[in-house]
Amino acid sequence: MLEESTSWRPPQARRQWASSASSKALPELPAPRFVRFLFVGVLNTGVGYALFALLSMLGMPYPAAIGLATVAGVAFNFQTTGRLVFDGAPHNRLARFAAVYVVIYGLNVGGVALLLAAGINLYIANAMVLGPLAWIAYMMQKKFVFAIS
Repeated sequence: MLEESTSWRPPQARRQWASSASSKALPELPAPRFVRFLFVGVLNTGVGYALFALLSMLGMPYPAAIGLATVAGVAFNFQTTGRLVFDGAPHNRLARFAAVYVVIYGLNVGGVALLLAAGINLYIANAMVLGPLAWIAYMMQKKFVFAIS
């Protein structure tokens, strides 16, 4: 099991420190795991939302646009989230990671459909569901993908 860390060093810095006993310690940055998740999530969400918006503007129906943006983001998100948030992205966890995204996709499409029925603009509706989905994705990844207790 991976341990919750109250400080963070980039993977390269950890390797450099471990390989050089004569080096001075790099300053440790206070960055609880969820804060790192949020920062990485901003990048991941930006990429995914931009792709969704582009596909929607090109005339693709929103369920397909959300689906393609989700599929395109899974490999990228697995690497960034796994390495920068949970200190590793072993390939044997990719299927569980993808399964979390299947759930997130369903919640995303369902949430957008409800908001569209309430008369909210498509782009605003999708943006509105991102925050709650980020929290749900974090909790599912923490419990089921990267097994953080």
